Amino acid sequence: MDEFEKYLNKTLLFLSYRPRSEKEVRENLLKKKAQLGIIERIIKSLKEQKFLDDKDFAKWFIEQRLRFRQKSLRIIKLELKQKGVAKELIEDAINNLSYDNDGESINNDLESAIKLVEKRLPRYKSLKKPQIYQKMGAFLARRGFDWETIKKSIDGVLADKV
Repeated sequence: MDEFEKYLNKTLLFLSYRPRSEKEVRENLLKKKAQLGIIERIIKSLKEQKFLDDKDFAKWFIEQRLRFRQKSLRIIKLELKQKGVAKELIEDAINNLSYDNDGESINNDLESAIKLVEKRLPRYKSLKKPQIYQKMGAFLARRGFDWETIKKSIDGVLADKV
């Protein structure tokens, strides 16, 4: 087995866990001390075989974050940028991903924040309103929502409950 096949097999194993961006694959190969020529051949080969596509990766990543970790779009964009996805691909993926499987809009931070508040509110039923605002605000801030969205979502949900 030559060097190319050895590193290709390692990369395919790396890709078997979840989709990866081109930058992640490149960094993984550099960490394994692969030569630059081999890295380029592997990347080219993976792109030709459709195992590596930043556009598909961005779409998958956004879906995962909105469905399972519910973060603000601002944070999702930042995470994708850190993973080496081009800004145009990120914007494209967000614009093309406006509805989920239930037909509900998913690229609206306010709707996401309201869902999180409704889901989390039962934990705080014994607390007073200022404490609820503090805890819920901190929780939503950690998820990357801006103050205006946090305030509107908490106000909206608490107004319905009171």
